[in-house]
Parts: sequence; structure tokens; C-alpha cells
Amino acid sequence: MNKKKVISDYPKDFFNEKKVFIRVDFNVPINNDLNNIREDYRIRRSIPTIDFLINAGAKVILGSHLGRPKGIVNSDLSLKIVSERLSELMERPVVFCNDFKDKGWTNKFDKLPKGSVVLLENLRFFKEETDNDSEFSKLLASFADIYVNDAFGTSHRAHASTFGMATNFKSKLAGFLVDKELRFISKMLEQVEKPFVVIIGGSKIKDKISAMSKLLDKADKIIIAGGAAYTFIKANGGKIGNSIFESEMVDWANKVYSKYSNKIILPIDHLVSESIEKTNSCLIVDDNIPDGYQAFDIGPKTIDLFNSVIKGPGCIFWNGPMGVFEVEKYSSGTIHVARAVALATWRGATSVVGGGETIAALRKAEVLESEISHMSTGGGALLEYIGGSNLPGIEILD
Repeated sequence: MNKKKVISDYPKDFFNEKKVFIRVDFNVPINNDLNNIREDYRIRRSIPTIDFLINAGAKVILGSHLGRPKGIVNSDLSLKIVSERLSELMERPVVFCNDFKDKGWTNKFDKLPKGSVVLLENLRFFKEETDNDSEFSKLLASFADIYVNDAFGTSHRAHASTFGMATNFKSKLAGFLVDKELRFISKMLEQVEKPFVVIIGGSKIKDKISAMSKLLDKADKIIIAGGAAYTFIKANGGKIGNSIFESEMVDWANKVYSKYSNKIILPIDHLVSESIEKTNSCLIVDDNIPDGYQAFDIGPKTIDLFNSVIKGPGCIFWNGPMGVFEVEKYSSGTIHVARAVALATWRGATSVVGGGETIAALRKAEVLESEISHMSTGGGALLEYIGGSNLPGIEILD
């Protein structure tokens, strides 16, 4: 991939009095019951780009998504709480715009003083965003003079705010976060250190098929855990009880495992319960999970097995937790893997950890950012990029 132009490649007066639209990635985990943000890493990582532009005299308009509202307004997925957190972190007002489709906002943006920061409401409240609708793209583009992508985590999506609107600008630049992600990962991929160990967790594999297919050829070992593992175990004829799996992916998983069984490592024991709430009646079971029980974490034998693979040196890539780590009873597997990755890094491995939930898991395991080679804001985008795919939101930039 050719080097992309970064905001710092231009003199600050280039941005003076200009309206700059920054596509940020504020898709952060929210605890709606407590009305707080569980992990604000992605918000904090966006601040250097915002600071640079407001100090250059720009008016900054931020656009992001949160969750998957599928074109429906959902108050639980409003970015208002994010605007409040950003304001706290930056120690300056952040204007929250929840009705930006109102035609009057274009004039309001023109009249903003230099150094203003505006955050638009969740872009995915509008179906046109994920459809990359041309009219919606033009509307977003009408708000600004310059386009900046600082949302590495959504750059694998050709959506209106990551791709379509950018085609309407003369200047389409990378922010500091995107630039740092691309430089680190590109350098790592120039010569991947061996052994190359990939750890895939989380609940779904459907969104990761393309990347996983490519990584299977590149990696020496691929650990698959979380809900994703039970699709593979089901495909191999294992009994998974009531554990979550993707029925439409079973045939694919069967073919993949048949071809790469020497590389793929699956859980060999499981922490199960009749429901997520029944933490006092958990069982450790080996291969066969009884009917009526669901796996919520990996078991102690699996922890030992995974630790024996994640030992360094070499290169380690991790995306997705081992279980429902948010619940204390089901956090052990994820915490052990997080600490194993940190220890392998200390032993000389290059470690890349990506995805909002994975970063939250590191925090829970009390692993410091300095103990990991690179903490990426990307989950799916990082998977795609490491797998060798082009990212539309990056390709469109100057």
C-alpha cells in the first residue's frame, strides 16, 4: 500500500478557518445500566488528531457509529454519552448534534468559531450509512472542506462516512491514529517473525471468514476460542450442549478444520452453566457439554494448552475474548491469555492486540499498554489488513 498523506504533512495554516470532517471510531463498550463507558481507549486515541486540527484553527466535525442499530434510532446506542466523555478528556465543550439531517446545520457549521468540536449522532441510525448511499454521502460531505479518516477500526467497510463521502473532497487525509496503525502493522508484515500465532475469540466467525481464510495459510498456529470455537467443535461432531454456534458456518468450519487440523487449536475443556446468571452452579467438563448447559469460558486444561502455544518469541496476533469475560466467574480464560501474551512480549515476541473487547480484556487482566507491542483500535479491519486485504477507507485517501 502506498504511503498516505497525513495531516502533519501540511502546514497548519492549511487548516485555518476550514471545516474538517474526521471519521473517528467511537464504537466503545457501553454499560447502559450504569450509564458509563467501560473502555474509552478508542476515544483517547482520537484526541491527538483533534488537538492538532483545533490548534491549527480548524472547526472539527466528528462522525462515528456505535454498535449495530441497523438504521433504527436506539437511545442505548446514542453517542451523547461519548460526547460528554470526550469533553471531559479534552477539557473543552463538545457540541452534540443529534439532528444533523436538518438542512439548517450546514449554515450552523459555517458560523462555528475556530477551534469548535462537534460530534454527530450515531451515523448508523441511518440505513444510508451502511448502504454507502450517494445522497447521504453528499450530505455529510457538505458539512466540511477537508476529509480526515482517523477510524482504522472501520476502514474495512465501504460505508458513506468511510468511503462514499470521501470521493467529494479534494483533500482526503489520514489522521495520526490511522497513520500509526498502518506504519506499525506494515512494518510487522514485511517480515513476520516465526512462529506466527493467531488467537481468535469472540462470538462470531461469519464476519471474519475472509481474513481467517488468508491467515490460515500464513499462521503457524491458530487458537480459536469464545463462541467461535463451538461452531468448529459442532462441525467436528462434538457435543456443545446449548452453547452458541453459527449453524450457517458449520459446513465451512468442517472444511477448514479438515484442511488445517494441524494448525487449529480448540478448547479441550469448558466452564459451563445452565445460564449466564447461575454462576454458583458452574461445572468444568471435558469434550462433551451436557444438554441444558452452555459454555461461558475455557477450562483449566485449555488455559494450560493455550499458554504452551503463546510463549514467544515470534509474532502473536489476538482478537476477541475467550469467554464472557465481563462476568467475573467467566473471566479466568481471557485474563490468563492476556497475561500470557504480555509474558511472551517480554520474552521477545511482537504482539498485536486489536478490537474494543480485547482491549477491555487487557484492562481487566491489569496488563499495561507498555506490555504489548501494539494495541490496535481495529478488530475486523486489523484482521483484514493482516490477512492481506485492501481496506476501502484507506485506499480512498490521498
